[in-house]
This record gives sequence, C-alpha cells and structure tokens, in this order.
Amino acid sequence: MIYRDFKDEKLSALGMGCMRLPVIDGDDSKIDVEQTEEMVAYAMEHGINYYDTAWGYHGGNSELVIGEALSKYPRESFNLTTKFPGYDLKNMPKVVEIFEEQLSKLKVDYFDFYLIHNVCELNIDEYLNEEHGIYAHLMKQKENGRIRHLGFSTHGSLEVMRRFLEKYGEGMEFCQIQLNYVDWDFQDAKEKIELCKEYGLPVWVMEPLRGGMLGDKLPDEYAEKIKAIRPDETATAMAFRFLQSINEVKMVLTGASNFDQLKENIAIFEEDKPLTDGEKEQLIGVASDMLSDIVPCTACSYCVSHCPQELPIPHLIGLYNENKFTPGGFIAPMALAALPKEKRPRNCIGCRACEAVCPQQIKISEIMADFASGGKK
Repeated sequence: MIYRDFKDEKLSALGMGCMRLPVIDGDDSKIDVEQTEEMVAYAMEHGINYYDTAWGYHGGNSELVIGEALSKYPRESFNLTTKFPGYDLKNMPKVVEIFEEQLSKLKVDYFDFYLIHNVCELNIDEYLNEEHGIYAHLMKQKENGRIRHLGFSTHGSLEVMRRFLEKYGEGMEFCQIQLNYVDWDFQDAKEKIELCKEYGLPVWVMEPLRGGMLGDKLPDEYAEKIKAIRPDETATAMAFRFLQSINEVKMVLTGASNFDQLKENIAIFEEDKPLTDGEKEQLIGVASDMLSDIVPCTACSYCVSHCPQELPIPHLIGLYNENKFTPGGFIAPMALAALPKEKRPRNCIGCRACEAVCPQQIKISEIMADFASGGKK
C-alpha cells in the first residue's frame, strides 16, 4: 500500500468509502454485514487505515455496520471518518445530538477525521448561519480531543466553496472534493484544487470512478481509447493513476461495492505510477468525448428520499445513460420493462424536489421526461 504524509502521520493513499457497501436484494438500507466485514478485514490486512462513512449512508446504517466491523480492531490501527449531515436542512440545529449519536453508533470515543458534509448551493447560507452553532461546536470537540482533524466536503460550485473558506477556512485542515479526469474540467475540479492550495489544504478525493462509470461500467469505445494510452493498465487503474499524478491529493476513497472491486483497487495502490503530462492530456481528451453523452449521476441517492413518487432515480438515470450509449439496444428497455409501472420515468411529476438536493445539479425532471418520451433528445 502507498502511504501519504499528513501532519505527523501516514495515511494509506486509498481509503475505504462506505457509501456503496454490498446490500441484500438491491435494498440500499439492507447492508450485507457478513460481506462488509470480510471487506473490512481484507482492507485492514492490506494496509488501508482510513475508513469514511456518514450519517445518511445506507439509510443511516453505514455508521452502525462500520462501527461494529471496526470494533474488532485496536482503535489506534485505523482512522475513522464521519460527517455532519447538513445536506438535510432539518439537521442544522441538531449538531450536538447528532455528534453524540454518531459516537455511539460507531462505538468510539473520538473521530480521527470529521467533515462538514456536502457544502453546496442548497445549504451554504445555513452552514454560514452561526445561530446553528455547527462550526463552534465542532471546533470545541476538536479542542477537547473528540475530533482530531476537521475538514469539509463539497459538491458545490467554486463560488460556494470560496464563501465557505472565507468564513471557516482557518479552522479547516483538509477538503474533500469530487475529482476524476471527467470532472477535472466539467466540475471545475482543477480550479477547486487551486483554491485549496490558497488555503494550504490537502485534497481528499470522492467519486474517483464516478460511481463505477469510469471503471467497469465504461463503454467499450472509451475503454479502448484509454487502453491505447497505457496498454498494460485497465480503465479503473488509469482513473486512479490520474489521481496519483496530482500532488495535492493525499487521500482517494474507493467506493467499492463488492469484494472483487476492493481487491482490484487495493492492487492498483500497491504501486505509485503517476501519468505523464502527455498521458494526462490524452485522458482528459477522452473525457471531452464522453461528456457529450453521459449524465453525471454518481448514484449518491440523495434524490430518492426527496421524490414524492419514490422513483428509483439513480437506477433510471443509469438506464437512460445505457439507452444513450447503445441506441436500439435491448438492455435498457428490458430493465425498464421489469420495473413496476409506478416506478418508471413517466411517473415523474416534474416537481424538481430531487434537483434541489442533487450534488451534480442534474436536471432530473427533464431527463425523466426525455426518457418517458423515448429518449430521443
């Protein structure tokens, strides 16, 4: 395992993200505990010492399952991370009770890393509202040793990120952003890294594979172009090598949802093989071709809990992308036909409640309307 220096310690360059753990019968709230514990054991054995969960992952069950899995190991052998859930505005006044419950759920006395979660257009004003006492309380917990390192994650715009740092930058130690070779330009990740440098913040990476879309889900036409850049590397490896090429990156979170993916990711991080400047340019060129077709959904599922029709939006967008990638193909129509009629795109009422919480700012209602009409736009 590669390790990166942070403060006075060494962190595994690959961390285990716990938003997409294996589940039972496709139910996101029903984590496959046995398989998850096997994955944690393998990760520990192979040098991963950083585990990232959050209040809302897997319907609130990720913290419970990861807390139990890690309780089997000496506390000093791993770094545990969770987050304050300000993506839901109802939580803003609840920082004290939520923090205490997180400690209980995760079976620890302190967090190694703690983040102010998902700073974005939806919540920036409330995060900056000192009446909620969020920043003050978390800084107090840091002072008394219950948080070792405090940072924030963001899916918001560069402007939102700047507003947050102008107020709280002095207290932040790291910043977690969505970063991969597609989002280098598409979501201004390059400029966000420069902003982090201004504040002396190392970068943590989420969505390195965009929910698998840059790995085993990558369409063949793009996979072949990437293979031509480095014939001995897989598409997944190239996405990670891109991140190994960025000096500011200290932590990359794998979103592995099964044992095979985790093993593959760990094997890649046995070696540090950054891309050359020329290889990076070629990879970003492939991303430019991809963006004409891809809807950038990462299957975070924030939208699902806000949909009055309870549509499986990430799944539907995945089928929409498949339909776009393979016009006239059978996979998307077959999978769509297998869904109950009330769970299909035509049942979207266009209320846009999902769009208000989408980190990717996707026009979901327009996509559902297009999909319902045959996806011809």
